Amino acid sequence: MDATTEKLVDYAMGVRFEDISAETVAATKHRILDTLGCVAGGYDHPMAVTARTLANRYTMDTPATVLGAKGAKAAPEMAAFANGVMLRLMDLSDTYRVQSGGHPSDIIAAVLAAAEIGVRDGKSLIAAVATGYEIYCSCCDGADLNILGWDQPVYGVVASALAAGQLMGLDREQMGHAVAFALVPNMAMFQTRQGELSNWKGAAGGNASRNGVFAAILAQSGLTGPPAVIEGKYGLWDQSVKFDWPLEVGKPPYRIANTDLKCFPVCYHGQSAVWAAIDMRDDFNVDDIESVGVDTYGVAKRMMANAPSRWAPNTHESADHSMPYVVAAAFLDGAIDMESFSDTRLHDPKMIALMNRVTVEEADDLTAQYPEAAASRITVRLKNGTETSRETLYPKGHHLAQMSAAEIESKFKGLFSGYRSEAQADQVIDLVANLDAMDDIETLFAAFA
Repeated sequence: MDATTEKLVDYAMGVRFEDISAETVAATKHRILDTLGCVAGGYDHPMAVTARTLANRYTMDTPATVLGAKGAKAAPEMAAFANGVMLRLMDLSDTYRVQSGGHPSDIIAAVLAAAEIGVRDGKSLIAAVATGYEIYCSCCDGADLNILGWDQPVYGVVASALAAGQLMGLDREQMGHAVAFALVPNMAMFQTRQGELSNWKGAAGGNASRNGVFAAILAQSGLTGPPAVIEGKYGLWDQSVKFDWPLEVGKPPYRIANTDLKCFPVCYHGQSAVWAAIDMRDDFNVDDIESVGVDTYGVAKRMMANAPSRWAPNTHESADHSMPYVVAAAFLDGAIDMESFSDTRLHDPKMIALMNRVTVEEADDLTAQYPEAAASRITVRLKNGTETSRETLYPKGHHLAQMSAAEIESKFKGLFSGYRSEAQADQVIDLVANLDAMDDIETLFAAFA
């Protein structure tokens, strides 16, 4: 192992539930509940059905649960894939963005699968989730891999492999091999998020979870992986940039509390613009809008207004990453949900007409505040010449504008309402709140089924 791999391994092997702060435990429970809500909300989506159908093709003597259907089991890596697709396809799961960015809750799919073939109690599950988040988010702190052409599954697969290995009882040498099996075969390209977005945008994180679990299984089986996968010739540094992966061995995880939750199923960089549009839409008649100017920070413009396809989205995946589209939808509908991205809505003449009156520009003052803030400013000019502006600095759910426990539970119930009963939602909420007292996570799976 090279020195950075050793640091990652030693960090993961050194996390103990007893050392994790009460704040971090609470934040971990909130992210688990939020993630389960995303699974419930997206359960009937065609992509979710496809992922579960694929998982059903793979079984083994020690399978893992595919969330939802009672008794549904699959090979652990395929259960991680199916659950990972379900939790991400709505684009409503949490996010973390500093230099690089992504959706650290992707690793929860890997942790749930690994727990069923490893240590199964709630305290160990919490520790593994917090560990995975720490590894994932600290890489985002350390380098901008995205701008170099590498996608978020690169650090997601490492975090998934180490969190899974923690639960599966891998020794130090095996953990090092798991990192090798995670990285060498699975360098994911940022092309996933360019141009017209495909279904893969919502499946890439689930695939990282799948590959992370499989990496841990390979290492546990006794296979050896290539050495020096981060610092060696042709390793991660050579393929990207030399950087410090800022983890302090022995320091309990804490970054999970700094991730941002979402209120709307759109790219995080559009959250503040949606809030600003909703906040001002009652000030005028939407039919009277002449033009809409969106000022935002540089990353938001690059992600959501970087190509003509963002003004003519033909897929759900492109629309929820289109600043013109989500702003137009917010003005027209007053809220955004999955129905906002139906084929009918994508081709609605009113939506298209308003979207084409939206311009998006980078504002230096807002870029200067990113990533601490994720701000947008909207200026609407009406046909009579009057102008109205709103600015949102921290969208609701941002770690500096946090959702309360009650608001997270409300989000979960809203997503769960189309999936199962209110009584069942209350049961899942109670089980997650008391997860550290749970002896076997099968209890949670049964309640969710």
